[in-house]
Amino acid sequence: MPYEWIAKPEGDDAPVAELHLWPYRSLPKSGFVWFVGGTIAFLSVPLIAMIGTQVLWGLLPFIMLVMWALWSALQRSYKDGEVLEELKIWPDRMTLDRHNPRSRKQSWEATPYGVQITRHEKNGPVEEYLTMKGSNREVEIGSFLSVEERRALYPELLGALSKVR
Repeated sequence: MPYEWIAKPEGDDAPVAELHLWPYRSLPKSGFVWFVGGTIAFLSVPLIAMIGTQVLWGLLPFIMLVMWALWSALQRSYKDGEVLEELKIWPDRMTLDRHNPRSRKQSWEATPYGVQITRHEKNGPVEEYLTMKGSNREVEIGSFLSVEERRALYPELLGALSKVR
């Protein structure tokens, strides 16, 4: 699962519960290296027959452009996937911080007693949409998770919140 409940650290100001959420990575960094290397190898095969001809110099810029575009797209995808949401619950407050890759950090804070966690099965922007409402503001949590992951996270959030109430 692309979320993890952090074990309760020791300390006076330590949260009772802490949750980290991040998007799923279908292509890890090692897979990225293998994919780019394999693509270069497959694109090089037709070039072997062209060695020593003028056609090689005509095809080479286009192959280099394709490799640059592939590399750039994958790097952009990795950068977009650096989203991290941190939910921390204390007896007197709870915070949700979203660290976005290319924009500022977003924060939300409320008291656990006034927070309402809602699962919108069909009415949200995505199926099984999860929101938390408190302090006159409603925020989404785990929007990048799959339907099954949001479905599994909902009772866990309710359980964590009930521990401090």
